Amino acid sequence: MADRQLKFRRNLRALHRRMREWRMIMRGLASTDHPVMAHIIPIRRCNLSCTYCNEYDDYSKPVPRDTMIHRLDRLADLGTTIITFSGGEPLLHPDLDELIAHIRSRKVIAGLITNGYLLTADRVKRLNQAGLDHMQISIDNVMPDDVSKKSLKVLDKKLQILSDHALFHVNINSVLGGGIHNPEDALIVGKRAVGLGFTSTVGIIHDGDGQLRPIGERERKVFLEMKGFEKSNFSQLNYFQDDIANGRPSNWRCRAGARYLYICEDGLVHYCSQQRGFPGKRLDEYTVEDIRREYLTVKGCAPYCTVSCVHQVSYMDFWRDPQTITAEQGADVTSNGLVQIER
Repeated sequence: MADRQLKFRRNLRALHRRMREWRMIMRGLASTDHPVMAHIIPIRRCNLSCTYCNEYDDYSKPVPRDTMIHRLDRLADLGTTIITFSGGEPLLHPDLDELIAHIRSRKVIAGLITNGYLLTADRVKRLNQAGLDHMQISIDNVMPDDVSKKSLKVLDKKLQILSDHALFHVNINSVLGGGIHNPEDALIVGKRAVGLGFTSTVGIIHDGDGQLRPIGERERKVFLEMKGFEKSNFSQLNYFQDDIANGRPSNWRCRAGARYLYICEDGLVHYCSQQRGFPGKRLDEYTVEDIRREYLTVKGCAPYCTVSCVHQVSYMDFWRDPQTITAEQGADVTSNGLVQIER
């Protein structure tokens, strides 16, 4: 009986979430003057230290609650339709549940990227109550090693807790490259995720600038097999990785700074986690004019970019509005200077 009730509640939540996602798509197609997705950092500190990661420290304090509420309101006022907490490890923030609930009160889809270590049955239930829509966990290997402790051995019990209690969508992302010793581990991770009822995706680890780090034949073989695990969901929009896996530049229009925003712990707007400092403008001062400029600005780092969230959001506008503003023209109208990172 309890299982049937959980399944009913989960299906009801999924239906409601899908309806809101379709509204997001329709709104995004109707206007390009608002962000579709923002990643925001509530805390830079992490409880792990994966060797390939450049997005954490081991000392930062949480961004104060009131500051976070103000930033979330600012993103909502800009028309942002999805806000995802990232880090660091966002579950270390003491007010995370309240922040998620605040996002939902603004009619925005709420997401969370976590390493999963801090999940318990009670924590998952609190995330349910807060209204979380999406969670992503990256699992790098089957057994922990010197590269990453985000292993299936350590996290499998956490995945079972999510399977037993989560009302939100869970995606398990496997990774290739970046020094991962056994790329075949991604297949084991993906099969386990699907078996528990989650979606499964695969990502190619980028270097410190978000650029392609070449992968070998073993990784390419695993990548192609993993593609078959992917179900229909927003995270599946990763066709660019077919080019990346084969070492080819990807021909696309990066809309970072417009359709996708990355908000660091200091409240600055950046293109993404790997291009911090560009444009580097305060969120409080970010306007529709900034969105319109960045929407049309060519990003020199785009051809070899592996930052999947930016690609996914930019697909919405691939068919329209060629980018006509060069790096130099963009720099003329940004106070900090707009620097394009060229390969």
